[in-house]
Parts: sequence; C-alpha cells; structure tokens
Amino acid sequence: MIYQIVSERNAPEYKISNPGDVYKALARYGNARNERFIVITLNGGHQVIATRIVSMGLVNRTIVHPREVFWNAIKDNAVGIVVAHNHPSGNLEPSQEDLDITRRLSEAGSILGISLLDHVIFHKKGFYSFVEHGLITP
Repeated sequence: MIYQIVSERNAPEYKISNPGDVYKALARYGNARNERFIVITLNGGHQVIATRIVSMGLVNRTIVHPREVFWNAIKDNAVGIVVAHNHPSGNLEPSQEDLDITRRLSEAGSILGISLLDHVIFHKKGFYSFVEHGLITP
C-alpha cells in the first residue's frame, strides 16, 4: 500500500508538448541514487493523466517489462505514453538495454494502440530525448 502512495500520484494538470516538459515534471527524481523507471500516461490532447514509477532498481539498472508499463496506460484509457528514467551516474547516453526496451515498448504500444511518444533519460544535469535524437518517431 505504501508503494502505491509513493509511486502512483496524480500529476498536476499540464500538457506535455516537448521533452523539456517531461524533464521539468520529473526533475525531482534527478538526484535519486537508484534508477527509477517512470511512465506518464496522456490523453488525446497530450494532457497528463498520471505519472507513475513502475520500477525501482539499483544504481545502474532497473528491470522493465512492457506488461508493467502498459498496464496503467490501458487502465487510464491513455492514447499515448512517455517513459523516462534517471541515470544516477550522470551519463545521459542510452545504453544498449535502454535502446532495446524502447524498441520493445514501441512495438507493444503499436499493437495496443497506445503510442510511445518519447523516452527521456535524465539526471540533475539535464536530459536526453530519444525523439530529439531521432531514435523515436512519435
């Protein structure tokens, strides 16, 4: 029950228009000492429905599966999602695991009809957007 209270918060009403909006919304996790994988569910107008931590891991890794990522998106009747995770090391470059899970999430979203709009890696120093680097076409 405590995990739900911490990890499933209703976000303030706002719209995600670009990766900078994602970074601002999640900046409070930028100093975290372990990785957190976060899903932001969005309605058709790209307004935030909810922001949830779906996985917490170690200092350099967290386990993510499409089942956990899309479960709440389906429940929220979301049209799209943005996923994000912090890199406690401060290195914002995506790892091969980051690239692989992004591909899997994009494929799963395509099947479900829930678009993966971006994957943002962040730290207190800044962020890396898969869309801005041409790795995702929303």
